[in-house]
Amino acid sequence: MVKETIKRVLPDPLINAGKELFDGVKRIGNIPTAYFNPVRRDSISRLAALKDRHQGERCFIMGNGPSLKNTDLSKLRNEQTFGLNRIYLAFPEMGFATSYYLCVNDLVVEQTSSDIQELRMPRFVTTRALKWLQPEDDLYFLYSTYTGPTFAKDIRKRMWEGATVTFMALQTAFYLGFQQVILIGVDHNFTTKGKPNTTVVSEGDDPNHFNPGYFGKGFRWQLPDLDTSEQAYILARETYRAAGREVLDATVGGKLQVFPKVDYDSLF
Repeated sequence: MVKETIKRVLPDPLINAGKELFDGVKRIGNIPTAYFNPVRRDSISRLAALKDRHQGERCFIMGNGPSLKNTDLSKLRNEQTFGLNRIYLAFPEMGFATSYYLCVNDLVVEQTSSDIQELRMPRFVTTRALKWLQPEDDLYFLYSTYTGPTFAKDIRKRMWEGATVTFMALQTAFYLGFQQVILIGVDHNFTTKGKPNTTVVSEGDDPNHFNPGYFGKGFRWQLPDLDTSEQAYILARETYRAAGREVLDATVGGKLQVFPKVDYDSLF
């Protein structure tokens, strides 16, 4: 009732400004780690060397949806690729590892920290992961937040997670200079339903990802927030377009309608 009254009385610009101010205040507690922690400052310094290192190139961001099982991943062997969360479960069958790796969800990092630590490619994680991961030369700690919608063209600064690690990958790919980014495995469709962002415990095989053991029995995970993800994807689409770049969606049978669709096999 109170929220409805406020929306009726105050103009939208004023409401949005107030929300941004409130969100900013909530993030104050992050500042010491985000800007003064020695490990984080080292990451900021090393990230400078990555800016535009792939200028003009194309890359593939690999989601983890069931559609990956219907995608010929062998075609990506000589491509620049971003793998997300537990994508490494596909590495044995693929026969190669992704070029880059990202994981920012606390529950995923906490429960798979030993796996992430053993990977050997440039890896991007959230500063919150400092609780579970040891610093390494190819491990970059990003300052990511749940509030304050924005697309960070410079990933040394604050990044909005947009309720999906795919959005974090889109921001990272932009910073690295990629001209064309192609999404695969971003099904944008979950069999498991429930209130977004609710933490649940898997009771058996995982029907929402390419591997039944992805979030297997006993794994704690959060239900998706597809509406917020779409807001983030639209922001990414417009940022890429404004910069004369593009994001394409080659997911086999994907439900996402934000990006132009392209046939996967036609790209090779």
